[in-house]
Amino acid sequence: MTGEIEIIRHIVVRGRVQGVGYRAFVEYEALKRGIGGWVRNRRDGSVEAVFAGPEKSVKDMIEACRFGPLPAHVDALDQRDATDDELKLRAPGELFSVLRTV
Repeated sequence: MTGEIEIIRHIVVRGRVQGVGYRAFVEYEALKRGIGGWVRNRRDGSVEAVFAGPEKSVKDMIEACRFGPLPAHVDALDQRDATDDELKLRAPGELFSVLRTV
């Protein structure tokens, strides 16, 4: 990561967020910002992610997730503090991972 981990946040995004490149968008934006974490689809049609890094970078990342890529439509974004254990779900050796659907 480009900076120390100041915060770890968990988000769930609802709306038209599957089948529109949303996970790829999140991965690209997170790596561009040097943020660690992961993103995955959920069977209920939502997208879930964990972001770790400098507070401003993570907050900016969450703000970007409120819009997503052009074909996406975000109806709701819930967020909360996340744990180190949640962050550890990413693939070993990767800064940011796209995980399997749960």
